[in-house]
Formats: sequence, C-alpha cells, structure tokens
Amino acid sequence: MNKGGKMRLERFIARVVGQRCGIDAAAAATRTLPGVVWEVGLGNGRTYDHLRERFAGRDIIVFDRQVASHPDCVPPPDMVRLGDFHDTVPAEAMRSAGAVAMVHADVGSGDIAASRALGRWLTPLFVQALAPGGYLVGDQPMEDAALEPIALADVGAADLAPDAYFVYRKRG
Repeated sequence: MNKGGKMRLERFIARVVGQRCGIDAAAAATRTLPGVVWEVGLGNGRTYDHLRERFAGRDIIVFDRQVASHPDCVPPPDMVRLGDFHDTVPAEAMRSAGAVAMVHADVGSGDIAASRALGRWLTPLFVQALAPGGYLVGDQPMEDAALEPIALADVGAADLAPDAYFVYRKRG
C-alpha cells in the first residue's frame, strides 16, 4: 500500500469511474447549452474518445504538448492547441470567453504539489472560458467563487472518495 492508504490500482479505478460519471453528468446537464468542449490533457485519447460520443456534434478543442494518442483518437488538426498550457490555455480562454459548455481537465502528474498548483493556476482561465451553467470536470480541485462544487454522489459515484475526481458547475 502507498502512504495514502490505497493501492495505486484502486485509486486509478476510482479516478476513472469518477471521471466517467462526471463527464456523463456534464453531458446530460449541458445538452441544451450551446458551446464547445475543451479537453485539457489529451494523453492517449481515451477520454477524448468518450467526449466525442457524449458530446456528439460539438467541437472539441484539445490541449496538450504533443499529440500522442491512439491513432483512432487523434483530433482534427484545427481543433488541437499544441504547446505548454501556460501559453495555449490563456490564448484560447480569451477567444472562447463565455462560450465553453464543458471543460475536462486531466492535468495531474506524479508530482502532487505541482499538479495542485497547475490546477489552481488554470481555474480562473476555465472560469473565464465557461458559459454560465457550463461544467468543469477534472482530476484536480479547482475552487472558485464562480464555481458550484458538485459531489460525486450527485453524479452517480456515491461509493467513491470525494477527492477521486472533481465536478463543478459555473454559477450564473
């Protein structure tokens, strides 16, 4: 067991279950809300693939340093923002201000302190980009007065620890 008290596999399973439940709840809640979807952290493309299904018909703007996803999960080139989040997210937040229906942010690394700091830095940019009623679903806590936290129990993941994944709705 790790020093956090849970085995790594169990934490991973909880994280992806929380992720799926949060994304599915956001898709249902924003069905009639216009706007694009952001995928911040493409990785291998599993979540992007899920977003394409749950948000069919919407543009999905993807952010990452490079495209290294499975060949079936490569976004269209015009929807990819390559580079450091510190450069790409602020620029897109200005262009998309108030026009994003949902942000999914999977930005964690093995460095917990650095991951939390990145989440805190990204939060105001996500708030700027989100439409009122838009959802933020992510692997880091992203508290802001403009965001209403939604418990995992309220998105169908009652048996998970509250910090397995994070779901917020933009007030307004």
